[in-house]
Amino acid sequence: MHKIVFLLAFITISLSGNSQSLLVEKNNFSHQDTLRGSITPEREWWDLTYYHLDITVNPDKKFISGKNTIQYNVLHPYSVLQIDLQAPLKITKAIQNHKELQINKDGNAHFIQLIDTQKKGVINTIDIYYEGHPKEAIKAPWDGGISWKKDSIGNHFIASSCQGLGASVWWPNKDHMYDEVDSMLISVNVPKGLTNVSNGRLKSVEEKENSTTFNWFVSNPINNYGVNINIGNYVNFSEVYKGEKGDLDMNYFVLDYNLEKAKKQFKDAPKMMKAFEHWFGPYPFYEDSFKLVEVPYLGMEHQSSVTYGNKFENGYLGRDLSGTGWGLKFDFIIIHEAGHEWFANNITNKDIADMWIHESFTAYSESLFLEYYYGKKAASEYVIGTRKNIKNDRPLIGTYHVNKEGSGDIYYKGANMLHTLRQLINDDEKWRHILRTLNSKFYHQTVTTKQIEDYLAQATGLDLEGFFNQYLRTTKIPALEYKIYKREVKFNWNHVVDNFKMPVEIIINKKSYFINPSDKKINTLKVDSDINSFKVNSNYYINSYYVK
Repeated sequence: MHKIVFLLAFITISLSGNSQSLLVEKNNFSHQDTLRGSITPEREWWDLTYYHLDITVNPDKKFISGKNTIQYNVLHPYSVLQIDLQAPLKITKAIQNHKELQINKDGNAHFIQLIDTQKKGVINTIDIYYEGHPKEAIKAPWDGGISWKKDSIGNHFIASSCQGLGASVWWPNKDHMYDEVDSMLISVNVPKGLTNVSNGRLKSVEEKENSTTFNWFVSNPINNYGVNINIGNYVNFSEVYKGEKGDLDMNYFVLDYNLEKAKKQFKDAPKMMKAFEHWFGPYPFYEDSFKLVEVPYLGMEHQSSVTYGNKFENGYLGRDLSGTGWGLKFDFIIIHEAGHEWFANNITNKDIADMWIHESFTAYSESLFLEYYYGKKAASEYVIGTRKNIKNDRPLIGTYHVNKEGSGDIYYKGANMLHTLRQLINDDEKWRHILRTLNSKFYHQTVTTKQIEDYLAQATGLDLEGFFNQYLRTTKIPALEYKIYKREVKFNWNHVVDNFKMPVEIIINKKSYFINPSDKKINTLKVDSDINSFKVNSNYYINSYYVK
């Protein structure tokens, strides 16, 4: 059981070189949550530049052993370095310049006592050796860990998944979202006859008598949870997509007996690429290629190694999450998880509290895929249909510095928030330009909610402070209250935050009007003829009530 922190204190944390004060209040977060979720002094002084994860996977024993060579740039001198690794895995030793270092363990945080002076601007390397039985995923990808499974003919079928829980559940690293490694080599040794697929491009294969090592190189920055291993009796097929930045290699790895089904179902992959390059700009990882890899769980957005387990069916395991029929026009996992290449892998939240940036834009991308192929009406019906999945139980933004994301509404409430914002812009080409520029402006960066809010306010020219406070930071849905008289409508906002400004389209007698409700007073719209019909444009994520 975690030790509960009942401490009211200020902990000074350095973030990107700027000191912040974090008020730790009486709550249910533990000391371990703070070590995991904050930029501690033992993290902030060094900047990741390169990893070489070199491991052996023993499927029969469900055992991993090996080392992670970590290269880093010294931002300022310090003598303690924090590395994260979750039990029951153990760090066996840490070596720098041929010297074994002392390790002080505090739960899942390991504080390495450095001997050599760490000089500002110098690139140093440290080897972290580890081994053990990693946490087994029970219901991947939601609980995370390693899935030790067998395929239908008895071959080992193994995969990692660790979003939220953290990559340190299966390998030692600097396990915080703010610092992405610039490049990475992933070397995985597996028993003869099995194949490992990881991120990036396959650089070499080393054959031994009873085992094979697969060396995959990632040339772009990558977040820790995006790193993966996938082990099975794979076969491969591929194609070259003619994209915005030239030829893009698209590779597919599936179990041998699923090859023909995959060749048919994975036709959604180039369709996805065409639609998302249109909406979001060039695929962010041409240098590392794009891969879909079959796994024994539903799927995840691992960078350039998107995992797939949707049983070669359209929808979400054959279901339409929108209830409109449009969700059966595409393979949910291919479209959604690949959409994360732009939102999660290209643009990455610095703190998991801002996970809405990953999931809201990506959930919204599902409707944009539909719009590209089936039109605007289909897209709108789909995103509106997903509202039935919204709970409004907690705000979309989670708790900062303790590795705590917000509500599960970060998916479809977030998508409907963005769909509503599009209505305010009321210019489809401008909206597309905003989405594309968002991906170029924050290309391969980690970001905060404030950065995204500020960009969208600047790009739209709108005052969005109240808008984002309403949808991101409360569970209240704006309520448009109205009363209809013979030739006029009186209306106002209810259940809104201060400074909430949002014009809304209404349709009276089949004619469109834009109104600007207020929560401070009742506004009036007069029309030229008796009101026979009235409705609110359903593309806005609001409630509306007729007041007698």
